[in-house]
Amino acid sequence: MNSAVAEKPVVLITGASSGIGAATAAMLAPTHRVAIVGRRAEQLGSIARDTGAMPLAADITDPAECERIVEQTIAAFGRLDGLVLNAGVSRSTRLADMPLDEWEFVIRTNLTSAFLVAKAAIPHLLKTKGAIVSVSSLSALRTSQGFAAYSASKAGLVVMTQTIARDYGPEGLRANVVCPGWIRTEMSDMEMSEYSEATGTDKEELFRRAVEHVPARRVAQPEEAAAPIAFLLSQQASYINGAVLSVDGGAAIVDVGTLLFG
Repeated sequence: MNSAVAEKPVVLITGASSGIGAATAAMLAPTHRVAIVGRRAEQLGSIARDTGAMPLAADITDPAECERIVEQTIAAFGRLDGLVLNAGVSRSTRLADMPLDEWEFVIRTNLTSAFLVAKAAIPHLLKTKGAIVSVSSLSALRTSQGFAAYSASKAGLVVMTQTIARDYGPEGLRANVVCPGWIRTEMSDMEMSEYSEATGTDKEELFRRAVEHVPARRVAQPEEAAAPIAFLLSQQASYINGAVLSVDGGAAIVDVGTLLFG
């Protein structure tokens, strides 16, 4: 193997078949060796061809699959320097109306899978004094109607990541969180398409309304979430540990009680 290639750090990204995960893979590919994980093998393969990343089709709600993807990454590249915990799903159901299996599916996909992958990866990350970045959500910091399971899972991801930062910081491992607001991804498009059909409102108009009180006044592109993830993985962020970074155009700072005044 070319020594210059061998020296490139290795990053494993979950939920990488679209959206923020795919954008992060593309952003890191020139300077890293990247392994990408997703359930949809065909779409994951397309991202791999575009980025040069190694595709690992897997269902990371399965503990054995989580161990496998880490083992395959180590087998292929010999080390692990970074982990991006990005896999997630969204369901919009008020708590009293939510079936238990739906609640458990969201928690297992968004939180338990992150625990399982991190558990398998941490011994390798300790060897390289690496970094973890968890992709949570603005919904972890603010409540939204019908998002009990999603918000609970994403808030749990924040605190779990900070616990990793506290537990393993003395050994050189960093763990940080990004909390995106509205990002134009496949998942956000699906959500808006469903709401568009239910209300008879144009999807683009719904996106406009969604950010009309966000100081940035626009929806972000996946690359705008990928950039802070790449930064937090890098040595430029070597003294940042346990941080929670809102990537939301300023949405989290808005006081809804003052919207009346402009």
